[in-house]
Amino acid sequence: QVQLVESGGGLVQPGGSLRLSCAASGRTGSSYALAWFRQAPGKDRAFVALLTYSVITKSYADTVKGRFTIAKDNAKNVVYLQMNSLKPEDTAVYYCAAKNRGYSLTPAEYDYWGQGTQVTVSS
Repeated sequence: QVQLVESGGGLVQPGGSLRLSCAASGRTGSSYALAWFRQAPGKDRAFVALLTYSVITKSYADTVKGRFTIAKDNAKNVVYLQMNSLKPEDTAVYYCAAKNRGYSLTPAEYDYWGQGTQVTVSS
């Protein structure tokens, strides 16, 4: 089992920045990929960014490419999502997820999820 706990969400003005954290515990060595997804009200959960545990592969949704950066601190077992130049359309609950085998952009293929953290971009 892997436990994931997100933090760092909040209210920010358009153009601002936030850094989300996802602390992983448990059998983290079994996780092949770590990812961030987001879900806005009335919409499906959508892929934001992922990296493989070895950090060999990183991938971003087109909507966040160039503005968001995913990174991992191996010593702390924490995955970060640095979000810059935030837009109102980035408003959503952001979830951290872990996958045991391979990597995917599809939420249903992930094995473990955090509880989510709210990000609101508004003036």
